[in-house]
Amino acid sequence: MGQVFKIPLVMTPQPEGGYTVTSPVLPEMITEGDSLEEALENVHDALMATMEIYEDMGKPFPVNLKQEAAGDPIWFEYLIAS
Repeated sequence: MGQVFKIPLVMTPQPEGGYTVTSPVLPEMITEGDSLEEALENVHDALMATMEIYEDMGKPFPVNLKQEAAGDPIWFEYLIAS
């Protein structure tokens, strides 16, 4: 398994439909989707792009976001739409 990150997300419904996803701890990260499911699927690519931005700027990525995948259990909340 690769790196695991625990990142708070804010999903904002848009008047024209769909959702915008941002993170209060990574203001450079933004993505969207026409549905909740699509917006969540796009978060991975947005995170990878944000990490690249940090690297290009020489800015350290917040270390408190990284989780040990093989360490202690990771508690998180997950959005399920039905």
